[in-house]
Amino acid sequence: MSRRRQTIAVIFGGRSVEHDVSIVTGHQIMAAFPADSYEVLPVYIARDGRWFTGEPLHNLQNFQDNELARQDGVQACLLSPDTRHHGLILDPLAGRFSKSEVKRIDVIFPALHGSHGEDGSLQGLLELADIPYVGCATLGSALANDKIMTKMLLRQADLPVLDDYAFTRDHWLEQPDAIIAAIQDRMAFPLFIKPATLGSSIGIGRADTPELLRASIDIAANFDRRILVEPAVTSSIEINCSVIGHGDRYEASTLEQPLTWDDFLSYEDKYLRGSEGMKSAERLVPAPISPELTERIKQTSVSAFKAVDGRGIARIDYLVRPDNDEVYLNEINTMPGSLAFYLWQEDGYSRSELVERLVELALDAHAVKRRNIYDYQTNLVELASQRGLKGSQGKR
Repeated sequence: MSRRRQTIAVIFGGRSVEHDVSIVTGHQIMAAFPADSYEVLPVYIARDGRWFTGEPLHNLQNFQDNELARQDGVQACLLSPDTRHHGLILDPLAGRFSKSEVKRIDVIFPALHGSHGEDGSLQGLLELADIPYVGCATLGSALANDKIMTKMLLRQADLPVLDDYAFTRDHWLEQPDAIIAAIQDRMAFPLFIKPATLGSSIGIGRADTPELLRASIDIAANFDRRILVEPAVTSSIEINCSVIGHGDRYEASTLEQPLTWDDFLSYEDKYLRGSEGMKSAERLVPAPISPELTERIKQTSVSAFKAVDGRGIARIDYLVRPDNDEVYLNEINTMPGSLAFYLWQEDGYSRSELVERLVELALDAHAVKRRNIYDYQTNLVELASQRGLKGSQGKR
């Protein structure tokens, strides 16, 4: 007897400046699932926050249409936080002569990057809905998405990170000269300026002078209310490693060295070279570094992912000085572009095997969660009522 096909909802798009990157990642994930084993349901969150599903969303070319939501076969939907629904409500605003439907989902695969998706906000909704989902839970997603909090946590775990100076947009608007002076007292040029919670190189600037530093902070402050400034690591190379796992079982991938003519990988370097996103960017796989350094970076990657309570998959980026093998962990991406397919293929994973492994990890994590007790009844309400607390009705 054949096994029932699992229904996998892949959520992509979102209210984020990384919206377009997410669309590409979502379609790469959907294409990786074997059709005979899974029903893959596309769930698109538009730039304004509306949710849609439907067969036309499988076609990447349809996303060039500004009227995508009006195409035949596209339906409005909502993810219900009610545990009885366990899925999507289709046509949630149906009128008198039609009715809403519920589409049950076995596992949700978030493919959202950055704000309102990779930062723990969507994961909180999925926890309420009690549906298994791929990737980090609420805490791990929020921590890893925030560069300032990540660095604080990694320092606590004795993992190698750069010095930094962090401040808020309000502080910048009130005392820009004081902030510039404090940064220059603490670190030397060149410097990198980053919004605290964005990826894909968006809003990041490099400054070699106080004037460029001021201009780069102005730009970063448009993308986030918190800003991070770090010293540049001169004469360094970038090394990336992916990690997959849950609980105490983690696996680190083959390492890569991205190649670029700029001082850091731009948005275009990461996503717009060729037709397959990150895979087509120029890179050396495996990275041409010593076996000892390779193993050290792999072990650091696993330790860092554990430190942020990570699960599922991540790509962890490093800056390395080849002259002395000095290593600095740069950032943790809990939803890496293209799912780092190109790294795991070097370790023998096909695309379908990788997404199926992530679904297995999601189901394992959900089974662990269900061992917790959430229904704990007491007589507190009865006692409060007996002691004269009347509740909201008594205010009328």
